[in-house]
Amino acid sequence: MNQALNSVVIYTDGACKGNPGPGGWGVLLRSPDGTEKELCGGELGTTNNRMEMMAVIQALTALKRPCAVVLHLDSQYVLKGITEWLVGWKAKGWKTAAKQPVKNVDLWQQLDALVSGGGHKIDWRWVKGHAGDPGNERADALANQGVEVALKAR
Repeated sequence: MNQALNSVVIYTDGACKGNPGPGGWGVLLRSPDGTEKELCGGELGTTNNRMEMMAVIQALTALKRPCAVVLHLDSQYVLKGITEWLVGWKAKGWKTAAKQPVKNVDLWQQLDALVSGGGHKIDWRWVKGHAGDPGNERADALANQGVEVALKAR
């Protein structure tokens, strides 16, 4: 019997103070009943793209069962990577069109496994960053909080 998927709206964002430098990721998960969960974390010596990816990885990892996800992100790198470039990279043995190794391959492989193996139905939606979208602004604040967490932990 086909069970209806739980639905969840997710906002993700990454931040970096210097690129590379200390970085953070932030996630806002919102269920239809209005329940919200916030997640954040960070690393020293990372890049903005890695933090953008880590936010999506952490968001999908937080889901305990397959869900219908509307995932908002302001990173064209992550959006295009997952929806356009990934198929080609995998076909070429994780090489770019220029035959160079794919950057952040460790995170791309993690993200690919979560997307293809998680049973989720994901609607990827790009939002303009720092443009007043409340969910994106909250994810951005959480990502910046993640940077502070990383800095305090050193």
